Amino acid sequence: MTLSTEHPTAFPVRHSRPRWWQRPWVAPLAVVAIAFVAFSLPPYLSLDPSRSRVPAPDFFPAHFAVLSLHVVFGSIAMITCCLQIWPWFRARYPRAHRIIGRVYVFAGCLPGGLLALVVAVANPFGPVSSASSVVLALLWLGCTLAGWRMARQRRFVDHRRWMIRSFALTMSIITNRLWSVVFVITLWPQLETTFHGDETMMVSTIAGMSAWLGWVLPLLFAEWWLERGDAAKRRRRVRQAA
Repeated sequence: MTLSTEHPTAFPVRHSRPRWWQRPWVAPLAVVAIAFVAFSLPPYLSLDPSRSRVPAPDFFPAHFAVLSLHVVFGSIAMITCCLQIWPWFRARYPRAHRIIGRVYVFAGCLPGGLLALVVAVANPFGPVSSASSVVLALLWLGCTLAGWRMARQRRFVDHRRWMIRSFALTMSIITNRLWSVVFVITLWPQLETTFHGDETMMVSTIAGMSAWLGWVLPLLFAEWWLERGDAAKRRRRVRQAA
């Protein structure tokens, strides 16, 4: 996310600089992201395939190596984007924002997204989950590249919009895991009835539903957030013109 204060449209016009405490959700989000990374990353840094939380398919021996790299790059994207969406940090440290933005794009989202495509094709949880992962990876790459391109063209309003979508997709792995817990609690009592005692079928069902809801709902929320902001701007323009 490479914004710059050197251009008149680099940031929204404000009567004063944003205060660091005016986005109270930023700090809790950063704590959640750090905790998630601290929990998810160690098994893949161990270089021990037996510690992987995703079973490797028999037809893809390199699964653990590819998955480990994906987790590392995805963790970089998650941590860096917490700073990138903080208005106070953007306004006070624009150069750091540009540098961290490049890290987010080129050391986080792009390699993480490309590796996610490989992991998605080798998904051991069935075709529904695999299809969701492929679509998510493509959207993640597309939104991030579009945001980077908008910044290069100094179209900073469009840059912000695309990067909000990229941020939603980056963080969707957290909501994916939350949905997994919800569905395990909800569907486990139905193992002997709905799933006829077939744990593999239940796991594939939970993985498929969690995979789709994990990124679709955050992306829809991001679109609502953007439309809400656009609607507020239109109302202000109408009041000023009246």
